[in-house]
Amino acid sequence: MESIAIIGGGAAGLAGAVAAAQALRAAGCSDVEVALCEADERVGRSILATGNGRCNFSNASVRASDYRNAAFVGSVLQSLQGWSMRGGCTAGREAGVADPVHRFFADAGLLWREESEGRLYPQANKATSVLDVLRAKAARLGVRERTSKRAVRIDAPSAPEGPFAVRFDDGSVMRPRAVVLAMGGKHGLAVELPPLLRSGALSPVLGPLRSDGRLTRTLNNIRLKAVLCLCRPDEKAARNSIANDVELRSSALAAAAACGEDVGHADGGFRVTGEGLLLARQQGEVLFRDYGLSGIAVFNLSRFARPGDAVLVDALPGMGLAQAQEALGRRFEALMRDGAVLSGEDWGRGMLLPAVGALVLKQAGLSVSGPFAAADVPAFVRAAKALRFPVEGMADPAQCQVARGGLDIAAFDGRTLEARAIPGLFAAGEALDVDGPCGGYNLHWAWASGIVAGDAAVRKMVAGKEA
Repeated sequence: MESIAIIGGGAAGLAGAVAAAQALRAAGCSDVEVALCEADERVGRSILATGNGRCNFSNASVRASDYRNAAFVGSVLQSLQGWSMRGGCTAGREAGVADPVHRFFADAGLLWREESEGRLYPQANKATSVLDVLRAKAARLGVRERTSKRAVRIDAPSAPEGPFAVRFDDGSVMRPRAVVLAMGGKHGLAVELPPLLRSGALSPVLGPLRSDGRLTRTLNNIRLKAVLCLCRPDEKAARNSIANDVELRSSALAAAAACGEDVGHADGGFRVTGEGLLLARQQGEVLFRDYGLSGIAVFNLSRFARPGDAVLVDALPGMGLAQAQEALGRRFEALMRDGAVLSGEDWGRGMLLPAVGALVLKQAGLSVSGPFAAADVPAFVRAAKALRFPVEGMADPAQCQVARGGLDIAAFDGRTLEARAIPGLFAAGEALDVDGPCGGYNLHWAWASGIVAGDAAVRKMVAGKEA
């Protein structure tokens, strides 16, 4: 029996298997099997770990510009729209669901809800809900799960239109007509690929950042709602990076627009601060750890950060610099009506947690125990609006949610995700050099690219049969 092999039973692999099986059924190809090959003892284990076990499976608003290699992602998402219009899903369309990935899940029977920042979670609030509907859908379509099958080598066909050879660590060999590479992630593509296809080096992103422990140790486990800005002191190097990275340029421009006049000065559409060129801005919660900074906002900054950069934490979000100066000036006057002499510690009480207030005072050059005067308010405000934490690198790669790198997108057709030099070989998900921010974007990419690759693999095979 002829087959299509999906290598990797995670998010992209499951979506690809379902899409391929749907396409085979639509084409009337009952003599072709979809084999979902997973190295683990069960498929979808990685899905269960996402979103702290709740699975933030997508976002209400996904744009190609949210991703690294946005133009390539845009081509894939456009192909996904074509898949949806060709009848790739019906229930979701009839229910008025707009996004093709969301239609895909509506067809599988998943109910979901939207939380803050557009994050979508299953209604049951458990990642098992997402995995269960996908596995059930795959089973109904005849997908064969082949677990504990670790692919170690893939050989391209020795003759045109011939089969691939997928070799597994147990010595078995599978000879599918098409292959979808849906493995990857933190450990990379742990398989020997045909010579014309190589995987680049991986670097973990979407994780905590290491900083000066002398600054963060006293704040360990404190959570703070804040606005975070990532700056690069070497302005020339920052501009060179922006010139060569479309995503970084978009981030820097968006950050400049969001900060307005309160951060640095304008220069060519960007903002230049006392800590260098502003590259990214995130609003949310920062979690201080003894080794540095964590939390979703920090994770998103980590996609652009490198050693030598600085993270500026605005501990007084919601107020512009001038507004904060005025409000805290009035606060000082109110406190002085009691006639007491204020210390720095007195001044911070009721406004910031003591450890945070102490660090603000230190960075402002003020004393915690010494007197605090009206003339000290401006320095305090400037420090509170831009607490500085130097970036020393990623803190713990094991905590990172995705790995940047993988197969070069230039080697693949963005309309089908087929390797240009190896017909019949497709890739999806983290196998490709694409990543997005936290909030469901990376899983959305996995589903979207898996669907496009799985569907395209079948259409390629059917076209070959009809030729």
